[in-house]
Amino acid sequence: MPTPARRIGLLLVNLGTPDSPQTSDVRRYLNEFLTDGRVVDMPAAVRYPLFKGLVVPLRAPKSAKIYQELWDAERGSPLLFHGLDLKAAVQQALGDEYVVAFGMRYQKPSIETALTELRDAAVDRIVVLPLFPQYASASTGSVQEKVMDIVKDWWIVPSISFISSFADEPGFIASIVKRGKAEMAKGDYDHFVFSYHGIPERHVLKGSFKGYCQLGKCCNTYNKNNRYCYRAQCFATSRLLAEGLGLRDDQYTVTFQSRLQSRLRDPWLQPYTDEVLAEYPAKGIKKVLAFSPAFVADCLETTIEVGVEFKELFEEKGGEHWQLVPSLNSEPYWVEAVADMVRAN
Repeated sequence: MPTPARRIGLLLVNLGTPDSPQTSDVRRYLNEFLTDGRVVDMPAAVRYPLFKGLVVPLRAPKSAKIYQELWDAERGSPLLFHGLDLKAAVQQALGDEYVVAFGMRYQKPSIETALTELRDAAVDRIVVLPLFPQYASASTGSVQEKVMDIVKDWWIVPSISFISSFADEPGFIASIVKRGKAEMAKGDYDHFVFSYHGIPERHVLKGSFKGYCQLGKCCNTYNKNNRYCYRAQCFATSRLLAEGLGLRDDQYTVTFQSRLQSRLRDPWLQPYTDEVLAEYPAKGIKKVLAFSPAFVADCLETTIEVGVEFKELFEEKGGEHWQLVPSLNSEPYWVEAVADMVRAN
Protein backbone atom coordinates (compact mmCIF):
# COMPACT_ATOMS: atom_id res chain seq x y z
CA MET A 1 0.00 0.00 0.00
CA PRO A 2 1.57 3.35 -1.04
CA THR A 3 2.49 5.85 1.68
CA PRO A 4 0.19 8.89 1.64
CA ALA A 5 1.82 12.04 0.30
CA ARG A 6 3.02 14.28 3.11
CA ARG A 7 2.06 17.93 3.20
CA ILE A 8 3.43 20.74 5.31
CA GLY A 9 1.24 23.55 6.58
CA LEU A 10 2.60 27.09 6.64
CA LEU A 11 0.90 29.66 8.84
CA LEU A 12 1.80 33.27 8.00
CA VAL A 13 0.75 35.70 10.73
CA ASN A 14 0.72 39.48 10.90
CA LEU A 15 -0.41 41.80 13.67
CA GLY A 16 -3.97 42.69 12.75
CA THR A 17 -6.29 45.35 11.43
CA PRO A 18 -9.78 46.69 12.08
CA ASP A 19 -12.56 45.36 9.85
CA SER A 20 -13.14 48.93 8.68
CA PRO A 21 -11.91 52.44 9.50
CA GLN A 22 -15.10 53.15 11.42
CA THR A 23 -14.65 54.04 15.08
CA SER A 24 -16.59 51.01 16.33
CA ASP A 25 -14.38 48.57 14.42
CA VAL A 26 -11.20 50.41 15.40
CA ARG A 27 -12.32 50.31 19.04
CA ARG A 28 -12.89 46.56 18.81
CA TYR A 29 -9.42 46.05 17.34
CA LEU A 30 -7.68 48.26 19.92
CA ASN A 31 -9.51 46.55 22.77
CA GLU A 32 -8.13 43.17 21.71
CA PHE A 33 -4.66 44.51 20.94
CA LEU A 34 -4.09 46.69 24.00
CA THR A 35 -5.44 44.18 26.52
CA ASP A 36 -2.94 41.52 25.40
CA GLY A 37 -0.76 40.89 28.42
CA ARG A 38 2.35 40.64 26.26
CA VAL A 39 1.70 44.04 24.70
CA VAL A 40 0.79 45.85 27.91
CA ASP A 41 2.46 43.87 30.67
CA MET A 42 0.33 45.08 33.54
CA PRO A 43 -1.79 42.92 35.83
CA ALA A 44 -5.11 42.13 34.17
CA ALA A 45 -6.99 43.81 37.01
CA VAL A 46 -5.29 47.06 36.04
CA ARG A 47 -4.89 46.55 32.29
CA TYR A 48 -8.51 45.85 31.37
CA PRO A 49 -10.24 48.75 33.14
CA LEU A 50 -7.47 51.19 32.21
CA PHE A 51 -7.40 50.43 28.50
CA LYS A 52 -10.96 49.32 27.83
CA GLY A 53 -12.42 51.99 30.08
CA LEU A 54 -10.15 54.96 29.39
CA VAL A 55 -7.36 54.62 26.82
CA VAL A 56 -9.24 52.89 23.99
CA PRO A 57 -12.38 55.09 24.11
CA LEU A 58 -10.15 58.17 23.83
CA ARG A 59 -7.81 56.70 21.22
CA ALA A 60 -10.31 54.97 18.91
CA PRO A 61 -11.83 58.09 17.24
CA LYS A 62 -8.37 59.53 16.56
CA SER A 63 -7.07 56.23 15.21
CA ALA A 64 -10.18 55.84 13.03
CA LYS A 65 -9.37 59.12 11.25
CA ILE A 66 -5.86 57.87 10.54
CA TYR A 67 -7.15 54.52 9.28
CA GLN A 68 -9.46 56.40 6.91
CA GLU A 69 -6.35 57.97 5.34
CA LEU A 70 -4.75 54.55 5.02
CA TRP A 71 -7.74 52.58 3.73
CA ASP A 72 -7.80 51.59 0.07
CA ALA A 73 -11.20 52.29 -1.47
CA GLU A 74 -11.28 48.96 -3.33
CA ARG A 75 -9.14 46.56 -1.31
CA GLY A 76 -9.46 47.84 2.24
CA SER A 77 -6.65 47.50 4.78
CA PRO A 78 -3.16 47.30 3.21
CA LEU A 79 -1.92 44.98 5.95
CA LEU A 80 -4.71 42.55 5.07
CA PHE A 81 -4.59 42.61 1.28
CA HIS A 82 -0.80 42.52 1.16
CA GLY A 83 -0.93 39.56 3.52
CA LEU A 84 -3.40 37.71 1.32
CA ASP A 85 -1.30 38.52 -1.76
CA LEU A 86 1.77 37.14 -0.01
CA LYS A 87 -0.11 33.99 0.97
CA ALA A 88 -1.15 33.32 -2.63
CA ALA A 89 2.31 34.03 -4.03
CA VAL A 90 4.11 31.89 -1.44
CA GLN A 91 1.64 29.05 -2.08
CA GLN A 92 2.52 29.17 -5.76
CA ALA A 93 6.24 29.28 -4.99
CA LEU A 94 6.14 26.31 -2.59
CA GLY A 95 3.82 24.15 -4.65
CA ASP A 96 1.37 21.39 -3.77
CA GLU A 97 3.53 19.87 -1.02
CA TYR A 98 2.57 22.81 1.15
CA VAL A 99 -0.69 24.36 2.32
CA VAL A 100 -0.35 28.08 3.11
CA ALA A 101 -2.73 29.89 5.45
CA PHE A 102 -2.79 33.48 6.65
CA GLY A 103 -4.07 34.86 9.93
CA MET A 104 -3.95 37.95 12.12
CA ARG A 105 -3.05 38.00 15.80
CA TYR A 106 -5.91 40.45 16.37
CA GLN A 107 -9.26 40.42 14.57
CA LYS A 108 -9.81 38.79 11.16
CA PRO A 109 -8.82 36.48 9.61
CA SER A 110 -8.00 34.94 12.96
CA ILE A 111 -5.15 32.60 13.79
CA GLU A 112 -7.74 30.04 14.86
CA THR A 113 -9.45 30.15 11.44
CA ALA A 114 -6.09 29.74 9.69
CA LEU A 115 -5.05 26.82 11.92
CA THR A 116 -8.40 25.14 11.30
CA GLU A 117 -7.76 25.48 7.58
CA LEU A 118 -4.45 23.65 7.99
CA ARG A 119 -5.97 20.97 10.22
CA ASP A 120 -8.76 20.35 7.71
CA ALA A 121 -6.10 19.93 5.02
CA ALA A 122 -4.62 17.09 7.11
CA VAL A 123 -1.10 18.51 7.08
CA ASP A 124 1.60 16.43 8.75
CA ARG A 125 3.34 19.33 10.41
CA ILE A 126 2.94 23.09 10.69
CA VAL A 127 5.53 25.84 10.31
CA VAL A 128 4.49 29.14 11.90
CA LEU A 129 6.06 32.29 10.49
CA PRO A 130 5.12 35.47 12.36
CA LEU A 131 5.86 38.26 9.88
CA PHE A 132 7.93 40.27 12.37
CA PRO A 133 11.62 40.22 11.41
CA GLN A 134 12.89 41.03 14.92
CA TYR A 135 11.61 38.96 17.84
CA ALA A 136 9.67 40.77 20.56
CA SER A 137 7.48 39.24 23.23
CA ALA A 138 4.74 41.73 22.30
CA SER A 139 4.62 40.54 18.68
CA THR A 140 6.19 37.17 17.87
CA GLY A 141 5.86 35.96 21.45
CA SER A 142 2.17 36.82 21.49
CA VAL A 143 1.61 34.88 18.25
CA GLN A 144 3.42 31.85 19.63
CA GLU A 145 1.36 31.92 22.81
CA LYS A 146 -1.89 32.23 20.85
CA VAL A 147 -1.04 29.32 18.56
CA MET A 148 -0.21 27.05 21.46
CA ASP A 149 -3.34 28.14 23.34
CA ILE A 150 -5.46 27.11 20.36
CA VAL A 151 -3.85 23.74 19.55
CA LYS A 152 -3.85 22.62 23.19
CA ASP A 153 -7.54 21.81 22.68
CA TRP A 154 -6.94 19.69 19.58
CA TRP A 155 -7.14 15.95 20.13
CA ILE A 156 -4.35 15.38 17.60
CA VAL A 157 -1.61 18.00 17.53
CA PRO A 158 0.85 17.72 14.61
CA SER A 159 4.49 18.73 14.91
CA ILE A 160 4.70 22.52 15.09
CA SER A 161 7.80 24.67 14.58
CA PHE A 162 8.21 28.43 14.78
CA ILE A 163 10.45 30.74 12.80
CA SER A 164 10.95 33.10 15.72
CA SER A 165 12.93 35.79 13.93
CA PHE A 166 14.60 36.52 10.62
CA ALA A 167 16.40 39.75 11.47
CA ASP A 168 19.62 38.61 9.78
CA GLU A 169 18.20 36.19 7.23
CA PRO A 170 20.01 36.79 3.91
CA GLY A 171 16.88 36.80 1.73
CA PHE A 172 15.15 39.33 3.98
CA ILE A 173 18.18 41.61 4.01
CA ALA A 174 18.68 41.29 0.24
CA SER A 175 15.01 42.12 -0.39
CA ILE A 176 15.17 45.40 1.55
CA VAL A 177 18.50 46.27 -0.04
CA LYS A 178 16.93 45.81 -3.46
CA ARG A 179 14.04 48.10 -2.48
CA GLY A 180 16.46 50.65 -1.05
CA LYS A 181 18.76 50.73 -4.06
CA ALA A 182 15.78 51.35 -6.32
CA GLU A 183 14.97 54.49 -4.31
CA MET A 184 18.61 55.57 -4.06
CA ALA A 185 18.89 55.44 -7.84
CA LYS A 186 16.26 58.19 -8.10
CA GLY A 187 18.30 60.84 -6.29
CA ASP A 188 20.96 61.73 -3.75
CA TYR A 189 20.43 61.67 0.02
CA ASP A 190 22.31 63.28 2.88
CA HIS A 191 21.44 60.60 5.41
CA PHE A 192 19.59 57.32 5.91
CA VAL A 193 17.27 56.35 8.78
CA PHE A 194 16.33 52.84 9.86
CA SER A 195 13.21 53.37 11.97
CA TYR A 196 11.90 50.44 14.02
CA HIS A 197 8.74 50.06 16.06
CA GLY A 198 9.53 50.92 19.65
CA ILE A 199 8.92 48.82 22.75
CA PRO A 200 9.31 49.74 26.41
CA GLU A 201 12.87 49.43 27.67
CA ARG A 202 11.60 47.12 30.42
CA HIS A 203 10.57 44.56 27.78
CA VAL A 204 14.20 44.27 26.71
CA LEU A 205 15.43 44.05 30.29
CA LYS A 206 12.79 41.46 31.25
CA GLY A 207 14.02 39.18 28.47
CA SER A 208 17.71 39.78 29.09
CA PHE A 209 19.75 36.58 29.19
CA LYS A 210 21.49 36.52 32.59
CA GLY A 211 21.45 40.32 32.66
CA TYR A 212 23.46 40.65 29.45
CA CYS A 213 21.27 43.31 27.82
CA GLN A 214 21.91 46.76 29.28
CA LEU A 215 20.52 49.02 26.50
CA GLY A 216 24.03 50.10 25.55
CA LYS A 217 27.07 48.87 23.64
CA CYS A 218 25.99 45.28 24.30
CA CYS A 219 23.97 45.58 21.04
CA ASN A 220 27.06 46.41 18.96
CA THR A 221 27.51 42.68 18.36
CA TYR A 222 24.89 40.01 17.75
CA ASN A 223 25.63 36.78 19.61
CA LYS A 224 24.12 33.91 21.58
CA ASN A 225 23.60 36.15 24.62
CA ASN A 226 21.36 38.66 22.82
CA ARG A 227 19.97 36.43 20.07
CA TYR A 228 16.41 37.31 21.11
CA CYS A 229 17.01 40.86 22.28
CA TYR A 230 14.78 43.07 20.14
CA ARG A 231 17.16 46.03 20.30
CA ALA A 232 20.17 43.91 19.37
CA GLN A 233 18.27 42.45 16.42
CA CYS A 234 17.33 45.93 15.17
CA PHE A 235 20.98 46.98 15.21
CA ALA A 236 22.03 43.71 13.56
CA THR A 237 19.50 44.21 10.76
CA SER A 238 20.69 47.80 10.31
CA ARG A 239 24.36 46.84 10.08
CA LEU A 240 23.59 44.25 7.41
CA LEU A 241 21.40 46.67 5.46
CA ALA A 242 24.07 49.37 5.63
CA GLU A 243 26.63 46.90 4.32
CA GLY A 244 24.36 45.86 1.48
CA LEU A 245 23.59 49.48 0.59
CA GLY A 246 27.24 50.52 0.80
CA LEU A 247 26.73 52.97 3.68
CA ARG A 248 29.36 54.10 6.17
CA ASP A 249 28.53 54.11 9.88
CA ASP A 250 28.16 57.90 9.86
CA GLN A 251 25.67 57.82 6.99
CA TYR A 252 22.82 56.14 8.85
CA THR A 253 20.99 56.25 12.18
CA VAL A 254 18.92 53.60 13.97
CA THR A 255 15.79 55.04 15.61
CA PHE A 256 12.53 53.88 17.22
CA GLN A 257 8.98 55.08 16.59
CA SER A 258 5.38 54.53 17.74
CA ARG A 259 5.83 54.84 21.48
CA LEU A 260 2.51 54.68 23.30
CA GLN A 261 3.29 56.12 26.70
CA SER A 262 5.15 59.11 28.12
CA ARG A 263 8.89 58.57 27.92
CA LEU A 264 9.24 60.41 31.25
CA ARG A 265 7.05 57.89 33.03
CA ASP A 266 7.83 54.80 31.02
CA PRO A 267 10.88 55.09 28.72
CA TRP A 268 10.82 53.28 25.40
CA LEU A 269 13.78 52.33 23.21
CA GLN A 270 15.73 55.37 22.10
CA PRO A 271 16.56 57.46 20.17
CA TYR A 272 13.04 58.45 19.11
CA THR A 273 12.61 58.89 15.36
CA ASP A 274 10.56 62.08 15.55
CA GLU A 275 13.10 63.80 17.81
CA VAL A 276 16.08 62.75 15.71
CA LEU A 277 14.63 63.88 12.38
CA ALA A 278 13.56 67.23 13.86
CA GLU A 279 17.24 68.02 14.51
CA TYR A 280 18.53 67.05 11.06
CA PRO A 281 17.87 70.25 9.06
CA ALA A 282 19.82 72.41 11.54
CA LYS A 283 22.75 70.01 11.06
CA GLY A 284 22.64 70.41 7.29
CA ILE A 285 20.84 67.12 6.66
CA LYS A 286 18.11 68.12 4.23
CA LYS A 287 17.47 64.94 2.24
CA VAL A 288 16.69 61.69 4.06
CA LEU A 289 15.78 58.20 2.87
CA ALA A 290 13.83 56.33 5.56
CA PHE A 291 13.47 52.56 5.96
CA SER A 292 11.01 50.64 8.17
CA PRO A 293 12.78 47.28 8.59
CA ALA A 294 10.47 46.08 11.37
CA PHE A 295 7.59 45.83 8.91
CA VAL A 296 7.28 43.64 5.82
CA ALA A 297 3.94 45.07 4.67
CA ASP A 298 2.69 48.62 4.29
CA CYS A 299 0.54 49.65 7.22
CA LEU A 300 -0.39 52.59 9.44
CA GLU A 301 3.09 52.72 11.02
CA THR A 302 4.87 52.87 7.65
CA THR A 303 2.60 54.64 5.18
CA ILE A 304 1.10 57.18 7.58
CA GLU A 305 3.55 57.57 10.46
CA VAL A 306 6.86 57.39 8.58
CA GLY A 307 5.64 58.32 5.11
CA VAL A 308 3.33 61.23 5.98
CA GLU A 309 3.68 62.43 9.58
CA PHE A 310 7.47 62.27 9.75
CA LYS A 311 7.73 63.86 6.33
CA GLU A 312 5.57 66.79 7.46
CA LEU A 313 7.61 67.22 10.65
CA PHE A 314 10.90 67.07 8.75
CA GLU A 315 9.78 69.69 6.26
CA GLU A 316 8.42 71.94 9.03
CA LYS A 317 11.91 71.94 10.55
CA GLY A 318 13.50 72.94 7.24
CA GLY A 319 14.06 69.60 5.54
CA GLU A 320 13.79 69.43 1.76
CA HIS A 321 13.07 65.79 0.97
CA TRP A 322 11.95 62.86 3.13
CA GLN A 323 11.34 59.61 1.28
CA LEU A 324 10.02 56.32 2.67
CA VAL A 325 11.24 53.08 1.10
CA PRO A 326 8.11 50.96 0.46
CA SER A 327 7.64 47.74 2.40
CA LEU A 328 8.31 44.36 0.81
CA ASN A 329 4.61 43.45 0.57
CA SER A 330 4.45 40.65 -2.02
CA GLU A 331 7.40 41.56 -4.24
CA PRO A 332 8.67 38.44 -6.08
CA TYR A 333 12.10 38.48 -4.44
CA TRP A 334 10.50 38.69 -0.98
CA VAL A 335 8.13 35.84 -1.86
CA GLU A 336 11.11 33.69 -2.78
CA ALA A 337 12.91 34.69 0.43
CA VAL A 338 9.91 33.56 2.47
CA ALA A 339 9.73 30.29 0.55
CA ASP A 340 13.44 29.69 1.18
CA MET A 341 13.01 30.29 4.92
CA VAL A 342 10.18 27.78 5.04
CA ARG A 343 12.06 25.16 3.03
CA ALA A 344 15.02 25.52 5.41
CA ASN A 345 12.70 24.80 8.35
